[in-house]
Amino acid sequence: MPPPIAPVDEALLAACRRGESAAQYQLYQRLAYRLLGVCLRYCPNRAEAEDALQNTFVKIFTRLDQYRGQGPFEAWARRIAVTTALHAVEQHRLRHPTPGTDPDDLAADLPSAEPSALESLAAEDLLALLNTLPPGYRTVLNLYAVEGYSHQEIAELLGIAEGTSKSQLARARRLLESRLATQHYQQLP
Repeated sequence: MPPPIAPVDEALLAACRRGESAAQYQLYQRLAYRLLGVCLRYCPNRAEAEDALQNTFVKIFTRLDQYRGQGPFEAWARRIAVTTALHAVEQHRLRHPTPGTDPDDLAADLPSAEPSALESLAAEDLLALLNTLPPGYRTVLNLYAVEGYSHQEIAELLGIAEGTSKSQLARARRLLESRLATQHYQQLP
């Protein structure tokens, strides 16, 4: 697990606003690891996540004047990373349409697993399972469970109905439970 991020101070932000490359590099070094983690949770592959990270920092540096100091800078930067990664996912979907794979049809009527199975999963295994979810499910699950957005906020961010957000989350959970149960039974002697 990475060390905690030291809060970004106003002096560093002021130097970044002045265009000082050393300060911009320092800010990048301080935030890049965690923001890449955000991008990886949404983007379909590492290359696109790295592109989203690069675009995130372009936005951060060009919009520094929009940061008003209301709340931690890291939270502001994280929100930019989330919206940038979501935009990258949408662009990927538009460039690579997959006919006949409506996410609403993929997880219908799945059996539920015992809740204790999820609790015994290692973090790496859980991330690997999350990456197997259809993009819509994974996005809503990340926004709700990891980023802490409400269903209303998710609906606004993704341009979907609040009920769609709720159903995507429920279906994501059922699909994860099903895959977890299948994985658990495959590992039994």
